[in-house]
Amino acid sequence: MGRVSALLDAARAATGLDDFGAGNFREGLERLVDSADREANLNAAGRVMFDGQAVMLLSRRLEIEDWYRRHPEIDDEQIVAPLMILGLPRTGSTALHNLVGQDRSVRVMSTWEAMMPCPPPEAATYDTDPRVAAMEIQMQRRDEMTPRMKQMLPSTATSPTEDQVTMAFDFTSQIFQASFHIPSYAHWFNYEADLVPTFTYVKRVLKLLQWHCGAPDGGPARWRLKNPTYSLFIDALDTVFPDARYCMTHRDPANVIPSAADLYFEMHKPSTDAPDKSWLGEVITESFALGMDRMMAFRDAGNEHRFFDIQFAPFQKDPFPVLAKLYAHLGEEFTLEAEARMRAWRIDTPRDKHGLHEYDAADFGIDIAALRSRFAAYAERFSPPQGRD
Repeated sequence: MGRVSALLDAARAATGLDDFGAGNFREGLERLVDSADREANLNAAGRVMFDGQAVMLLSRRLEIEDWYRRHPEIDDEQIVAPLMILGLPRTGSTALHNLVGQDRSVRVMSTWEAMMPCPPPEAATYDTDPRVAAMEIQMQRRDEMTPRMKQMLPSTATSPTEDQVTMAFDFTSQIFQASFHIPSYAHWFNYEADLVPTFTYVKRVLKLLQWHCGAPDGGPARWRLKNPTYSLFIDALDTVFPDARYCMTHRDPANVIPSAADLYFEMHKPSTDAPDKSWLGEVITESFALGMDRMMAFRDAGNEHRFFDIQFAPFQKDPFPVLAKLYAHLGEEFTLEAEARMRAWRIDTPRDKHGLHEYDAADFGIDIAALRSRFAAYAERFSPPQGRD
Protein backbone atom coordinates (compact mmCIF):
# COMPACT_ATOMS: atom_id res chain seq x y z
CA MET A 1 0.00 0.00 0.00
CA GLY A 2 1.84 3.08 -1.31
CA ARG A 3 0.29 5.66 1.01
CA VAL A 4 1.06 3.62 4.10
CA SER A 5 4.64 2.97 3.01
CA ALA A 6 5.14 6.70 2.46
CA LEU A 7 3.90 7.48 5.98
CA LEU A 8 6.17 4.83 7.48
CA ASP A 9 9.14 6.21 5.53
CA ALA A 10 8.33 9.75 6.67
CA ALA A 11 8.37 8.66 10.32
CA ARG A 12 11.67 6.83 9.81
CA ALA A 13 13.17 9.94 8.22
CA ALA A 14 11.88 12.20 11.00
CA THR A 15 13.38 10.08 13.77
CA GLY A 16 16.30 8.26 12.22
CA LEU A 17 14.80 5.05 13.64
CA ASP A 18 13.31 2.04 11.91
CA ASP A 19 11.97 -0.46 14.49
CA PHE A 20 8.22 -0.08 15.03
CA GLY A 21 8.09 -2.98 17.46
CA ALA A 22 5.94 -6.06 17.63
CA GLY A 23 2.22 -6.24 17.01
CA ASN A 24 -0.13 -5.69 14.11
CA PHE A 25 -0.43 -1.91 14.18
CA ARG A 26 -0.24 -1.88 10.38
CA GLU A 27 -3.73 -3.36 10.06
CA GLY A 28 -5.26 -0.39 11.84
CA LEU A 29 -3.04 2.04 9.94
CA GLU A 30 -3.92 0.54 6.56
CA ARG A 31 -7.66 0.51 7.33
CA LEU A 32 -7.49 4.08 8.63
CA VAL A 33 -5.65 5.41 5.58
CA ASP A 34 -7.96 3.58 3.18
CA SER A 35 -11.07 4.85 4.96
CA ALA A 36 -9.81 8.42 5.12
CA ASP A 37 -8.74 8.50 1.48
CA ARG A 38 -12.08 7.13 0.27
CA GLU A 39 -14.58 8.60 2.72
CA ALA A 40 -13.29 11.56 4.74
CA ASN A 41 -13.78 14.27 2.08
CA LEU A 42 -10.71 16.07 3.39
CA ASN A 43 -9.90 19.61 2.37
CA ALA A 44 -6.30 20.73 1.81
CA ALA A 45 -5.77 21.47 5.49
CA GLY A 46 -7.38 18.15 6.42
CA ARG A 47 -5.02 16.18 4.24
CA VAL A 48 -2.06 17.88 5.89
CA MET A 49 -3.58 17.25 9.33
CA PHE A 50 -4.27 13.59 8.63
CA ASP A 51 -0.81 12.80 7.31
CA GLY A 52 0.85 14.89 10.00
CA GLN A 53 -1.02 13.06 12.73
CA ALA A 54 -0.16 9.66 11.28
CA VAL A 55 3.54 10.50 10.98
CA MET A 56 3.57 11.91 14.49
CA LEU A 57 2.03 8.76 15.93
CA LEU A 58 4.41 6.52 14.00
CA SER A 59 7.35 8.64 15.14
CA ARG A 60 6.31 8.35 18.77
CA ARG A 61 6.05 4.59 18.38
CA LEU A 62 9.56 4.45 16.94
CA GLU A 63 10.86 6.48 19.87
CA ILE A 64 9.11 4.29 22.44
CA GLU A 65 10.54 1.15 20.89
CA ASP A 66 14.02 2.71 20.81
CA TRP A 67 13.87 3.38 24.55
CA TYR A 68 12.83 -0.21 25.20
CA ARG A 69 15.65 -1.46 22.96
CA ARG A 70 18.23 0.51 24.90
CA HIS A 71 16.66 -0.08 28.32
CA PRO A 72 14.91 -3.47 28.33
CA GLU A 73 14.56 -3.20 32.11
CA ILE A 74 11.63 -0.84 31.53
CA ASP A 75 9.52 -3.91 30.83
CA ASP A 76 10.08 -5.06 34.42
CA GLU A 77 7.89 -2.21 35.67
CA GLN A 78 4.55 -3.32 37.12
CA ILE A 79 1.20 -1.60 36.58
CA VAL A 80 -0.72 -2.49 39.73
CA ALA A 81 -4.51 -2.25 40.18
CA PRO A 82 -5.14 0.91 38.15
CA LEU A 83 -8.40 2.78 38.66
CA MET A 84 -10.09 3.16 35.29
CA ILE A 85 -12.81 5.77 34.82
CA LEU A 86 -15.26 4.79 32.09
CA GLY A 87 -18.85 4.95 30.95
CA LEU A 88 -20.60 7.28 28.53
CA PRO A 89 -18.75 10.44 27.45
CA ARG A 90 -19.89 13.85 28.66
CA THR A 91 -20.85 12.45 32.06
CA GLY A 92 -18.51 14.43 34.30
CA SER A 93 -15.65 11.98 33.88
CA THR A 94 -13.20 14.72 32.87
CA ALA A 95 -13.93 16.68 36.04
CA LEU A 96 -13.62 13.48 38.08
CA HIS A 97 -10.27 12.64 36.45
CA ASN A 98 -8.98 16.14 37.15
CA LEU A 99 -10.12 16.00 40.76
CA VAL A 100 -8.58 12.63 41.59
CA GLY A 101 -5.47 13.77 39.74
CA GLN A 102 -4.93 16.47 42.36
CA ASP A 103 -4.02 13.76 44.87
CA ARG A 104 -0.23 13.73 44.94
CA SER A 105 -0.17 10.08 46.01
CA VAL A 106 -1.52 8.91 42.64
CA ARG A 107 -0.28 9.04 39.04
CA VAL A 108 -2.17 10.40 36.04
CA MET A 109 -1.14 10.82 32.41
CA SER A 110 -0.75 14.51 31.61
CA THR A 111 -1.51 15.89 28.17
CA TRP A 112 2.10 16.75 27.41
CA GLU A 113 3.52 13.33 28.27
CA ALA A 114 0.77 11.50 26.39
CA MET A 115 1.67 13.45 23.26
CA MET A 116 5.44 13.42 23.83
CA PRO A 117 6.36 10.41 26.01
CA CYS A 118 10.03 10.28 24.96
CA PRO A 119 12.38 10.79 26.58
CA PRO A 120 10.45 9.31 29.51
CA PRO A 121 9.73 11.90 32.22
CA GLU A 122 11.95 12.29 35.26
CA ALA A 123 10.46 13.00 38.68
CA ALA A 124 12.90 15.82 39.41
CA THR A 125 12.03 17.78 36.26
CA TYR A 126 8.43 16.70 35.68
CA ASP A 127 6.94 20.14 36.41
CA THR A 128 9.64 22.07 34.54
CA ASP A 129 10.04 19.82 31.52
CA PRO A 130 10.29 22.00 28.37
CA ARG A 131 7.63 19.84 26.72
CA VAL A 132 5.05 21.48 29.00
CA ALA A 133 5.58 24.88 27.35
CA ALA A 134 5.72 23.28 23.90
CA MET A 135 2.38 21.57 24.56
CA GLU A 136 0.79 24.81 25.74
CA ILE A 137 1.69 26.40 22.40
CA GLN A 138 0.08 23.49 20.56
CA MET A 139 -3.07 23.83 22.66
CA GLN A 140 -3.27 27.55 21.97
CA ARG A 141 -3.24 26.73 18.27
CA ARG A 142 -5.96 24.14 18.84
CA ASP A 143 -8.10 26.74 20.59
CA GLU A 144 -7.66 29.11 17.64
CA MET A 145 -8.76 26.41 15.18
CA THR A 146 -11.63 25.08 17.31
CA PRO A 147 -12.59 27.86 19.76
CA ARG A 148 -15.61 26.02 21.20
CA MET A 149 -13.42 23.15 22.41
CA LYS A 150 -12.63 25.06 25.61
CA GLN A 151 -16.33 25.05 26.47
CA MET A 152 -16.71 21.34 25.84
CA LEU A 153 -13.41 19.85 26.95
CA PRO A 154 -11.29 22.32 28.92
CA SER A 155 -7.74 21.12 29.33
CA THR A 156 -4.18 22.29 29.75
CA ALA A 157 -0.76 20.85 29.00
CA THR A 158 -0.51 19.54 32.55
CA SER A 159 -4.07 18.35 33.14
CA PRO A 160 -4.89 14.62 33.10
CA THR A 161 -5.87 13.29 29.70
CA GLU A 162 -7.45 10.18 28.26
CA ASP A 163 -5.15 7.55 26.81
CA GLN A 164 -6.77 7.85 23.37
CA VAL A 165 -3.46 9.01 21.89
CA THR A 166 -1.67 6.12 23.58
CA MET A 167 -4.14 3.74 21.93
CA ALA A 168 -3.55 5.55 18.67
CA PHE A 169 0.13 4.55 18.77
CA ASP A 170 -1.33 1.16 17.80
CA PHE A 171 -3.70 2.82 15.29
CA THR A 172 -6.73 1.38 17.04
CA SER A 173 -8.44 4.30 18.74
CA GLN A 174 -11.68 6.24 18.79
CA ILE A 175 -9.67 9.43 18.40
CA PHE A 176 -9.70 9.02 14.62
CA GLN A 177 -13.49 8.99 14.19
CA ALA A 178 -13.61 12.04 16.45
CA SER A 179 -11.60 13.96 13.87
CA PHE A 180 -12.43 12.43 10.49
CA HIS A 181 -15.41 10.96 8.58
CA ILE A 182 -14.26 7.32 8.39
CA PRO A 183 -17.30 5.00 8.45
CA SER A 184 -15.54 1.83 7.33
CA TYR A 185 -12.75 2.26 9.88
CA ALA A 186 -15.32 2.95 12.61
CA HIS A 187 -17.21 -0.25 11.75
CA TRP A 188 -14.00 -2.29 11.81
CA PHE A 189 -13.01 -0.68 15.10
CA ASN A 190 -16.35 -1.39 16.78
CA TYR A 191 -16.95 -4.93 15.52
CA GLU A 192 -13.77 -6.55 14.21
CA ALA A 193 -10.63 -5.07 15.77
CA ASP A 194 -8.71 -6.97 18.45
CA LEU A 195 -8.00 -4.51 21.26
CA VAL A 196 -5.82 -6.82 23.37
CA PRO A 197 -2.66 -5.77 21.47
CA THR A 198 -3.73 -2.14 21.75
CA PHE A 199 -4.20 -2.21 25.52
CA THR A 200 -0.96 -4.17 25.77
CA TYR A 201 0.72 -1.23 24.07
CA VAL A 202 -1.01 1.18 26.43
CA LYS A 203 0.52 -0.79 29.30
CA ARG A 204 3.89 -0.59 27.55
CA VAL A 205 3.64 3.21 27.50
CA LEU A 206 2.54 3.37 31.15
CA LYS A 207 5.61 1.37 32.15
CA LEU A 208 7.80 3.83 30.26
CA LEU A 209 6.15 6.85 31.88
CA GLN A 210 6.45 5.52 35.44
CA TRP A 211 9.98 4.12 35.01
CA HIS A 212 11.64 7.21 36.51
CA CYS A 213 8.51 9.09 37.54
CA GLY A 214 6.08 7.63 40.06
CA ALA A 215 3.51 9.57 42.06
CA PRO A 216 4.26 13.27 42.73
CA ASP A 217 4.79 12.56 46.44
CA GLY A 218 7.62 10.19 45.57
CA GLY A 219 5.62 7.02 46.11
CA PRO A 220 4.92 4.27 43.59
CA ALA A 221 2.69 4.97 40.62
CA ARG A 222 -0.94 4.21 41.39
CA TRP A 223 -2.56 5.01 38.07
CA ARG A 224 -5.84 6.86 37.62
CA LEU A 225 -6.82 6.43 33.96
CA LYS A 226 -9.88 7.55 32.05
CA ASN A 227 -11.35 6.73 28.66
CA PRO A 228 -14.96 6.22 27.49
CA THR A 229 -13.64 3.69 24.96
CA TYR A 230 -12.88 1.27 27.81
CA SER A 231 -16.58 0.37 27.94
CA LEU A 232 -16.61 -0.69 24.31
CA PHE A 233 -13.72 -3.10 24.80
CA ILE A 234 -14.02 -4.02 28.45
CA ASP A 235 -13.20 -7.71 27.91
CA ALA A 236 -9.93 -6.88 26.12
CA LEU A 237 -9.12 -4.30 28.80
CA ASP A 238 -9.67 -6.89 31.51
CA THR A 239 -7.40 -9.35 29.72
CA VAL A 240 -4.51 -6.88 29.87
CA PHE A 241 -5.33 -5.29 33.26
CA PRO A 242 -6.94 -8.14 35.25
CA ASP A 243 -6.60 -6.34 38.60
CA ALA A 244 -8.14 -3.05 37.43
CA ARG A 245 -10.81 -1.30 39.49
CA TYR A 246 -13.54 0.66 37.71
CA CYS A 247 -15.39 3.90 38.32
CA MET A 248 -18.36 4.38 36.02
CA THR A 249 -20.01 7.78 35.51
CA HIS A 250 -23.69 8.11 34.51
CA ARG A 251 -25.92 10.71 32.87
CA ASP A 252 -29.09 10.80 30.78
CA PRO A 253 -28.11 9.59 27.27
CA ALA A 254 -30.37 12.30 25.85
CA ASN A 255 -27.83 14.81 27.16
CA VAL A 256 -24.75 12.71 26.52
CA ILE A 257 -25.10 11.67 22.87
CA PRO A 258 -25.99 15.07 21.34
CA SER A 259 -23.26 16.73 23.42
CA ALA A 260 -20.68 14.21 22.20
CA ALA A 261 -21.86 14.66 18.61
CA ASP A 262 -21.34 18.39 18.91
CA LEU A 263 -17.85 17.82 20.31
CA TYR A 264 -16.99 15.59 17.34
CA PHE A 265 -18.46 18.21 14.98
CA GLU A 266 -16.13 20.86 16.34
CA MET A 267 -13.18 18.51 15.86
CA HIS A 268 -14.25 17.64 12.28
CA LYS A 269 -14.62 21.22 11.05
CA PRO A 270 -10.94 22.00 10.38
CA SER A 271 -10.41 18.92 8.18
CA THR A 272 -13.42 19.04 5.84
CA ASP A 273 -15.62 21.67 4.21
CA ALA A 274 -18.70 19.48 4.67
CA PRO A 275 -18.90 17.81 8.11
CA ASP A 276 -21.55 15.09 8.10
CA LYS A 277 -23.65 15.81 11.16
CA SER A 278 -26.03 12.94 10.51
CA TRP A 279 -23.16 10.42 10.50
CA LEU A 280 -21.78 11.92 13.71
CA GLY A 281 -25.12 11.34 15.43
CA GLU A 282 -25.29 7.79 14.09
CA VAL A 283 -21.74 6.68 14.87
CA ILE A 284 -21.75 8.09 18.40
CA THR A 285 -25.11 6.51 19.19
CA GLU A 286 -24.00 3.16 17.80
CA SER A 287 -20.58 3.16 19.47
CA PHE A 288 -21.71 4.06 22.94
CA ALA A 289 -24.90 2.01 22.94
CA LEU A 290 -22.75 -0.97 21.99
CA GLY A 291 -20.33 -0.02 24.75
CA MET A 292 -23.07 0.02 27.35
CA ASP A 293 -24.35 -3.38 26.19
CA ARG A 294 -20.87 -4.88 26.50
CA MET A 295 -20.26 -3.17 29.82
CA MET A 296 -23.45 -4.49 31.38
CA ALA A 297 -22.65 -8.01 30.16
CA PHE A 298 -19.19 -7.74 31.71
CA ARG A 299 -20.61 -6.58 35.03
CA ASP A 300 -23.11 -9.44 35.00
CA ALA A 301 -20.29 -11.93 34.44
CA GLY A 302 -19.08 -11.72 38.05
CA ASN A 303 -17.48 -8.27 37.98
CA GLU A 304 -20.07 -6.09 39.68
CA HIS A 305 -17.95 -5.76 42.84
CA ARG A 306 -15.17 -4.06 40.88
CA PHE A 307 -17.32 -1.03 40.01
CA PHE A 308 -18.11 2.23 41.77
CA ASP A 309 -20.93 4.24 40.15
CA ILE A 310 -21.28 8.03 40.08
CA GLN A 311 -24.35 9.97 38.93
CA PHE A 312 -23.67 13.23 37.10
CA ALA A 313 -26.04 15.64 38.89
CA PRO A 314 -25.06 15.02 42.54
CA PHE A 315 -21.39 14.88 41.58
CA GLN A 316 -21.64 18.24 39.82
CA LYS A 317 -23.46 19.76 42.80
CA ASP A 318 -20.95 18.57 45.43
CA PRO A 319 -18.31 16.04 44.44
CA PHE A 320 -16.64 15.65 47.83
CA PRO A 321 -19.05 13.27 49.55
CA VAL A 322 -18.91 11.14 46.38
CA LEU A 323 -15.11 11.23 46.36
CA ALA A 324 -14.99 10.20 50.01
CA LYS A 325 -17.12 7.15 49.19
CA LEU A 326 -14.93 6.35 46.19
CA TYR A 327 -11.80 6.36 48.34
CA ALA A 328 -13.54 4.14 50.89
CA HIS A 329 -14.53 1.75 48.10
CA LEU A 330 -10.88 1.60 47.03
CA GLY A 331 -9.71 1.09 50.61
CA GLU A 332 -7.56 4.22 50.42
CA GLU A 333 -7.26 7.28 52.65
CA PHE A 334 -8.92 10.46 51.46
CA THR A 335 -6.43 12.84 53.03
CA LEU A 336 -7.06 16.44 54.01
CA GLU A 337 -4.25 17.52 51.70
CA ALA A 338 -5.81 15.74 48.73
CA GLU A 339 -9.23 17.23 49.47
CA ALA A 340 -7.78 20.72 49.80
CA ARG A 341 -6.03 20.45 46.45
CA MET A 342 -9.22 19.16 44.85
CA ARG A 343 -11.26 22.03 46.31
CA ALA A 344 -8.74 24.55 44.99
CA TRP A 345 -8.93 23.03 41.51
CA ARG A 346 -12.73 23.11 41.55
CA ILE A 347 -12.82 26.78 42.55
CA ASP A 348 -10.37 27.63 39.77
CA THR A 349 -12.18 25.51 37.18
CA PRO A 350 -15.95 26.03 37.38
CA ARG A 351 -18.12 23.99 35.03
CA ASP A 352 -18.82 26.82 32.59
CA LYS A 353 -15.51 28.66 32.94
CA HIS A 354 -15.23 29.18 29.17
CA GLY A 355 -18.94 29.62 28.47
CA LEU A 356 -22.02 27.43 28.29
CA HIS A 357 -21.94 24.50 25.88
CA GLU A 358 -25.14 24.65 23.84
CA TYR A 359 -26.24 22.06 21.29
CA ASP A 360 -29.35 20.73 19.53
CA ALA A 361 -29.92 17.00 19.07
CA ALA A 362 -31.98 17.62 15.93
CA ASP A 363 -28.92 19.10 14.21
CA PHE A 364 -27.41 15.62 14.25
CA GLY A 365 -30.53 13.73 13.21
CA ILE A 366 -30.98 12.41 16.75
CA ASP A 367 -34.55 11.57 17.75
CA ILE A 368 -34.70 11.68 21.54
CA ALA A 369 -37.48 9.08 21.81
CA ALA A 370 -35.55 6.64 19.63
CA LEU A 371 -32.40 7.39 21.58
CA ARG A 372 -34.10 6.63 24.89
CA SER A 373 -35.39 3.37 23.43
CA ARG A 374 -31.90 2.32 22.34
CA PHE A 375 -30.51 3.03 25.81
CA ALA A 376 -33.54 1.68 27.70
CA ALA A 377 -31.68 -1.22 29.33
CA TYR A 378 -28.89 1.11 30.47
CA ALA A 379 -31.36 3.66 31.86
CA GLU A 380 -33.40 1.01 33.65
CA ARG A 381 -30.31 -0.40 35.33
CA PHE A 382 -28.53 2.80 36.35
CA SER A 383 -31.46 5.26 36.55
CA PRO A 384 -29.74 8.50 35.49
CA PRO A 385 -32.23 11.36 36.00
CA GLN A 386 -33.83 12.50 32.75
CA GLY A 387 -33.76 16.08 31.46
CA ARG A 388 -31.20 18.81 30.91
CA ASP A 389 -28.88 19.20 33.89
